[in-house]
Amino acid sequence: MSAPKKTIRRSLLVTAAALSSLPLAATAALAAPGPSTSPSATPPAHMSSVGGAGLGRPGTQVNLGSGAPVLPKGITARSWIVADAESGEVLASHNAHWRLPPASTMKMLFADTVLPKFPKTDKHRVVPADLAGMGVGSSMVGIKEGETYTVHDLWLGVFLRSGNDAVHVLSAMNDGVGTTVKEMNQHAEELQALDTHVVTPDGYDAPGQVSSAYDLTLFARSGLQKKDFREYCSTVRAKFPGETKKGKKGGKPVRRSFEIQNTNRLLAGDYDTPVYQGIAGVKNGNTTNAGATFTGVAERNGRVLLVTVMHPEKSDHNEVYKETSKLFDWGFKASGKATPVGALVAPRSAQASAQPGANPSGQAGGAGDASGAPVASSTAKGAPGGMGVAFAIAAGVLVLLGAGAFLVNRRWPLPDLVRRRPRR
Repeated sequence: MSAPKKTIRRSLLVTAAALSSLPLAATAALAAPGPSTSPSATPPAHMSSVGGAGLGRPGTQVNLGSGAPVLPKGITARSWIVADAESGEVLASHNAHWRLPPASTMKMLFADTVLPKFPKTDKHRVVPADLAGMGVGSSMVGIKEGETYTVHDLWLGVFLRSGNDAVHVLSAMNDGVGTTVKEMNQHAEELQALDTHVVTPDGYDAPGQVSSAYDLTLFARSGLQKKDFREYCSTVRAKFPGETKKGKKGGKPVRRSFEIQNTNRLLAGDYDTPVYQGIAGVKNGNTTNAGATFTGVAERNGRVLLVTVMHPEKSDHNEVYKETSKLFDWGFKASGKATPVGALVAPRSAQASAQPGANPSGQAGGAGDASGAPVASSTAKGAPGGMGVAFAIAAGVLVLLGAGAFLVNRRWPLPDLVRRRPRR
């Protein structure tokens, strides 16, 4: 199929999905079941249909075309989704709109909401109030009261160590947890992530805090538009500032750093989980109610996929990553052979933001990222190449049944360092 025809086909698909979601937007919250802190192991009979009617049905949704591989065996997750990050096509899903506790994958929405507000070079001295209200047993990066950190340091703590302490400090900088939660809920609504209700900015278990595999995928796709988001979620290792110690024999105080490593096992690897070929982020999570959750982005041969997996029933070590790897493998083999079962919808404001002259924010602090420049990580410089166009709206370019089509016209290169690493 020629490139123009392929683009038109994708545009028609996603436009149809977006149109189908319009009458549902106002009622999705009513149609979905009420939030629960202890989700049932049985999905609700009726779920949101944002992105397509099939996505609202319980069970596995897939349309295998000629030559398409069958879905992998042994997938035990309560909910999952495989989507093309470029076109937004959902290749397959399982209970995509089931509202479940998200754990630290909620930090993707936190980052997408707060990251553009503060330049990475800004500094903040931590006071006791900044760290108040964290849940018992929270994951920490090791922030100390009285110490000063750059915004860059704090975001490394959020993405690599899933540090709730870093989230709370950034929230304090953002006028407090209450303000941040309110803005996250507003941003979720803007993204049409209508299964999501935020109670805590760090994803710590709380009554009523829910999201879905569909919504988490929307958060990842939106976040990946931002250069800094791509950098942080793909960084494998980095140095983090430690606590200032008194110098020896009355000398100057000394502040050394320590190494932190990304807890995303498909990115950093583990004894039973090899680094996934082409992986470039995004975020993992694990709490008592949520179980293990994960959203990942990976590229092979110029095709970029997003996979979200929530709460595998199988309790094996690193099970969420093993099931994600299987779904990635299937998605890359099935791309172009499986008929999409739905689509990732555009944000509400996407049409307006893509008017001629618009410059979507690509970096923290509001700097644009329209050039497609390579992304730098803490261990090596990234480089563009082979990355599919991701996510944008061309308002006024194509109008279909009175609605703007969701066109693919903007590049967001994944970090070359991670994208080209082979399997172990």
